[in-house]
Amino acid sequence: MQTSFTISTAGQGLYPLTDKVAHWVAGQGDGLLTLLICHTSASLLIQENADPDVQTDLLAFYQRLVPPADAPAMSYLRHRMEGPDDMPAHIKAAMLPVNLSIPVAGGRLQLGTWQGIYLFEHRDAPHRRRIAAHFSADRG
Repeated sequence: MQTSFTISTAGQGLYPLTDKVAHWVAGQGDGLLTLLICHTSASLLIQENADPDVQTDLLAFYQRLVPPADAPAMSYLRHRMEGPDDMPAHIKAAMLPVNLSIPVAGGRLQLGTWQGIYLFEHRDAPHRRRIAAHFSADRG
């Protein structure tokens, strides 16, 4: 079983995806869900979903870790044709997961109590991001 999800972003940040994915696998039994973001400047994360400060702090940390290409510390970067946020977005996506595997039991995602699935947008401008999803049901 396969589908895709489209998430509209409004710039850098973490965008929740758990509810859409949970709705899609609801009632599908046991198996394994695989998600893949089909872009090179965004990532997927499983992260805390209770305190929004966690998402704010993660964003601030990665912005500090990988500043824009026009920052003096990033003067060595050559890929700049799409703006100062582009190559840093590729670096962040290279550091973070672009795919996730999540067990499903009884049609329910087997996430921990405080876990949620997020698209982590690394670009400044709004984008429409596509996440491919594949659910492989247990046959035994």
